Amino acid sequence: MKRFKILRNVLLATIASSSLLNIAHAEDALKMELTANQVIKNAEGKTVYTPVRTAPAGTVIQYKANYTNTVNKDINDLMVTLPIPANMTFTGDAMPISAQASTDGKNYADMPLMRKVDGKMVKIPYSEYRTLRWNIKLLPAKKSAAVALNTTVN
Repeated sequence: MKRFKILRNVLLATIASSSLLNIAHAEDALKMELTANQVIKNAEGKTVYTPVRTAPAGTVIQYKANYTNTVNKDINDLMVTLPIPANMTFTGDAMPISAQASTDGKNYADMPLMRKVDGKMVKIPYSEYRTLRWNIKLLPAKKSAAVALNTTVN
């Protein structure tokens, strides 16, 4: 059975490159914590999140990034991105739902992504999504905000 090792260091390096607007010394003002959890429905039908390091194909994994403003000044227009690992497929679930998606990591649009095929607009398959980004309009001083996306191990 194919196993997938969660590459936290690669994701952290990518996420750490999130762009910040309207703040000096942003790297000192923002702390980010990334978690990877398996998404499981329990017997009562409630969603349970369990920390995971490896997972077989078909497993749903949620990547959640918690951003904390560590200074006594608000951060405005904070743009954060989460990559979708190459051996994972985005499920279409993003929190908050205001996320924009990209197939190339450069051009973003509201979901679902669309393209023209034979003169008709069609949805781009989630398997082609490579990154999601969110604009956190305001992150108050000493407060936190979280973003998350769900993927399936290929």
